[in-house]
Amino acid sequence: MQIPENLKYTSDHEWLLLEGEVATVGVTDFAQGELGDIVYVDITKVGETLKAGEVFGTVEAVKTVSDLFLPVDGKILEFNEELANSPELVNSDPYGKGWMVKIAVSDLATVATLLSSEAYASLTAR
Repeated sequence: MQIPENLKYTSDHEWLLLEGEVATVGVTDFAQGELGDIVYVDITKVGETLKAGEVFGTVEAVKTVSDLFLPVDGKILEFNEELANSPELVNSDPYGKGWMVKIAVSDLATVATLLSSEAYASLTAR
């Protein structure tokens, strides 16, 4: 299982990469492994401003549908359109081509409240 050190994580198994005031968000390698083969990603909140913890979409695997939670407050700027035709990218490249959304972070200080790679690794080891 991969846990890149340059990312921040949530206990709901999302990751966040901050670049300036824009963050890229996706699900972790652990999450995609638990979900199994991803067959559909549904993001309906593009253009909306949401609070941390609010649902911004769903991911559908062969056996389950799971909600996706925004890690920090922000406005959803973009959905990864590649996932519309290739949802399996979430499985094959969760930290790269399988990203879900880009958001304009409302308060950059809240990113520091997310889990480090070490803290997330200990969470998933339980």
